[in-house]
Amino acid sequence: MDTITKMVVINSQKVLPSDVVIKLYESNADVMIKETCFGIIVSGERPVVEQLLGNIRKMDPYGIFIKERGLAPGEPYRCRATRRGGARPGFHTLETEDRILPYIASALKALDKGEVPEQKQRKKKLDIEKLKQIIKEAEE
Repeated sequence: MDTITKMVVINSQKVLPSDVVIKLYESNADVMIKETCFGIIVSGERPVVEQLLGNIRKMDPYGIFIKERGLAPGEPYRCRATRRGGARPGFHTLETEDRILPYIASALKALDKGEVPEQKQRKKKLDIEKLKQIIKEAEE
């Protein structure tokens, strides 16, 4: 069976990471659960993990974000103990993504309400002939 690891990043005003962890443990699913500073890592058989996290996401569809992770918890490549400290690979990317999640959540809410964002007007680039004219006038 296909084993996957998914990262659950919680950036919610309604749900705490502890609420999600309790719900995961209550499911009695055959998965490995690990709490992190950004949320939770869940590892197990693909169908079990996907069904479980589909139900978890319903707790706050705009505040719980899920992405697949390449390595399982405890992998020596990711473990700081075997890497002699420092941030784990991908930590800084996740930290940056975490900062923009409220913007993504508000955009998803707007789309679900049927709001369509306005197209931004692109500024036209300055024509080279116009630039030459401006320089010539400035020299005079």
